[in-house]
Amino acid sequence: MLTVRRAGNDDDYALVRQVRMAVIPYERAPTVAEMRASLTRDSLVLVVEDDGKLIGSGSADHSSISGAAVVTPRVLPEFRRQGVGTRVLSHLWAHAVTLGVEHVLAHADDEGSRAFAERHGFTEVDRQVEQVRAVGAEPSPPPRTDVEVVTVAQRPDLWDLAYETLAAQAFEDMALIAPMHASIDEWRTSWIGDPTAMFLAVEGGEPVALAGLIADADNPHRAENALTVVRRDWRGRGVAAYLKRIALAHAAVTGITEVYTWTQRGNADMRRLNEHLGYATRLQSFTMRRPV
Repeated sequence: MLTVRRAGNDDDYALVRQVRMAVIPYERAPTVAEMRASLTRDSLVLVVEDDGKLIGSGSADHSSISGAAVVTPRVLPEFRRQGVGTRVLSHLWAHAVTLGVEHVLAHADDEGSRAFAERHGFTEVDRQVEQVRAVGAEPSPPPRTDVEVVTVAQRPDLWDLAYETLAAQAFEDMALIAPMHASIDEWRTSWIGDPTAMFLAVEGGEPVALAGLIADADNPHRAENALTVVRRDWRGRGVAAYLKRIALAHAAVTGITEVYTWTQRGNADMRRLNEHLGYATRLQSFTMRRPV
């Protein structure tokens, strides 16, 4: 008997995490604590079982994209094409439309998932590419005279200031289908990554650029690039490349052998920078949208 139930305790969230790791093994999976910290009063997280056997999961919540919700139905590969995804999506859609949004978004990382979304009324509105970089011997770049580089672990007081001076501009300038927003609480939890591997370029006591790494607890040899952003009046001075090289050097000395990042289709400048630093494109992800 197929059962779709709401996740309640840590064991349930561990099951949701297990599905995510099986479906998208090429990405870091948030810990149970991180998943629970990201919940809002509007979050819906589902566990899907067949006679007590885990076969899938689902989530629905407001999106960071203004005016939209996001739904994420996931089914383990061996249980697909049996109507499970459709049933999970129906639960998620019913919840999403109660959130007062104009559109519902979903993300598909392969052609089969994209076709599933299209069958349920979603159309492609954007794409992202995953760029990957093997980490070898990575010399740290020579110090610059115009900025001081510190980690968030060294200067935790700068993280909230970075939200005001860097994140706000980054969210406005991202090449997305609509403006993006993250609250200060989300900035303090979901965006901070590893404070010892988050590098801030500081001038005059204020952060002017940010880059870093998010560690993968399940695969300590892999890390995701965190948000890379440069204050508008500092762009074009090579600070982003400088901080990303520092992050690569940090990756090398901490045993990381691969870093990856996702970049929006419209962000040609960041893609070119990554290519200049030796990143290669591996995957693409489709952003799908359906009006409410």
